[in-house]
Amino acid sequence: MTEDRLATFEAQRTHLIGIAYRMLGEMSAAEDVAQEAWLRWRRVEDEDIRDPRAWLSAVTVRLSLDALRKARARRESYVGPWLPEPITPDDTRALAADAPAARAELASDLSLALLHVLERLSPEERAALILHDAFDCDYATIAQALEKNEAACRKLVSRARERVKQNRPRFEVSSDQHQDLLMRFAYASAAKNETQLLALLAPDAIAYTDGGGKVAAALNPIYGADKITRFILGLARKFYSDSELASTMVEINGRPGLLLQTGGQFFGAITIETDGERVTALYVVRNPDKLTRIAPTSLSRGSSPSA
Repeated sequence: MTEDRLATFEAQRTHLIGIAYRMLGEMSAAEDVAQEAWLRWRRVEDEDIRDPRAWLSAVTVRLSLDALRKARARRESYVGPWLPEPITPDDTRALAADAPAARAELASDLSLALLHVLERLSPEERAALILHDAFDCDYATIAQALEKNEAACRKLVSRARERVKQNRPRFEVSSDQHQDLLMRFAYASAAKNETQLLALLAPDAIAYTDGGGKVAAALNPIYGADKITRFILGLARKFYSDSELASTMVEINGRPGLLLQTGGQFFGAITIETDGERVTALYVVRNPDKLTRIAPTSLSRGSSPSA
C-alpha cells in the first residue's frame, strides 16, 4: 500500500511543485511544500480520497497560502526589492510541460516579470488565477481548494486577471528580437557606453535589483532611462573598472537571460521585458542565495559573447 501511495504521489510531484513555485517564487520553498503534501498524503485514509490529483492540489494550495503569508511578512523587512528565484531550463520545461499547454498564457509563462507581477496580488487571488489560468481547473475545484463558493472564486480570478493585465503590458516580440536586444544591452554595459545604454532603454523603463542586503543593489526600483544608465555606470566603476564583465547568454525562467561574471565571481542574473525595440523593464538578481540553483547548470550550457 505504501508503494502504491508513493507511486501516486510521484506521478503528481511536478504538478504540485509547479503550483507551489508559481505561488511562492522560490523553488526550495516549493519543494518543501510538496514534501509536506506528501506527508499529509501518506497519513490520510484511502476511503477519504476520490481524486488524488485534486486532493493533492488542494492541499498544496492551502500549504502554499500559509507559506506565502509567512513569506510576505518576512519580505516586509527584506533589504531592497524582492525578486523571484531564477530557475534552470530543466526546471522551466518540467513545470511548464505539466500545465495544460496552449489554452492560456499563464500556463507556460514562468518569467521573472510575471512572477513579480503576481506578487502584487493577494494570496487568494494568486492561487485562484494560477489554478484557473495555469492549470485549467474549473471553479468547483478552485472553490474546494480555497474553501470558498464558486461565485467568490470567479470574482477572484476576474480581479486578478485584470490586475495582471494592468501591471504588465504585453508586446508581441520574437525570441530572436528579445535575445538580440539583450545581447546589445550586455555589450553596452560591459563597454560602459552611456550613449548606447540610453538608446537601448525606453524613456520610462524600470529596473529592479535584488541584492537581499548581501551584495550591492539599489534599495528601491529605478525609474527612467537616465537613472538606470547612471546606476549601471556606477556599478561598472565600482566593480569592473579594471576587469572584464563576462556575459553568458542563458535561459532564465523560459526567457533569454544573462549570467554575469567579473573577476571570476558571479555578478548576477538578468532578464528583461521589451517592446521589441527597447528595454522596458530590467530584472537583476544579485542575491547569491538565489543564484545557487541556476548558475552552475546554466553556465555549462550557455554561450559567452565577447563583450
